[in-house]
Amino acid sequence: MWNGFFFFGGAYGIFLPMTQGHFILREREYEAFLAVLRKLLLDSYAKVAFLVDKNGTLMASAGATAEFDTTSLASLAAGNIAATGGLANLIGEKEFSILFHEGERDNMHLSVVADRLILVVIFDRRSSVGLVRLRVRRASEELARILVAVAEAATAGQGVIEDLTEADIESLFK
Repeated sequence: MWNGFFFFGGAYGIFLPMTQGHFILREREYEAFLAVLRKLLLDSYAKVAFLVDKNGTLMASAGATAEFDTTSLASLAAGNIAATGGLANLIGEKEFSILFHEGERDNMHLSVVADRLILVVIFDRRSSVGLVRLRVRRASEELARILVAVAEAATAGQGVIEDLTEADIESLFK
């Protein structure tokens, strides 16, 4: 349906609905995400790595994150993927799963992981785009396996909010 600005819905719409909703990330999976990001940093000689969901929420990060506004970075990375997804749809593609931005000092590699997360890697001249792409591919496979564990735990009913006790909630505010 044309609304004056964008086509919404349908196979060629600019914005496609999310196929999966939010999920509950337990500490075990969070630590697994961190381990993958840390290994990626070491293996690719990158400066920093961020794992973001497609809604723009920062899931995990590793490296020299202090110099970044991580909230803005996560939100803009998700927006970047969404915008290029719209461009991809216009030419008949599902999405562009890998994006690369080259700067004067630093470069940014963004990739979609399991249609659900965005892996953002920032690197400088100590590394190369080829090395980063190779290491990101391996890290993405491991991150996808962790996501499967998250989905299985959710299906099995582990980590459901209804399982929280009043004491659990109170401990969050201490």
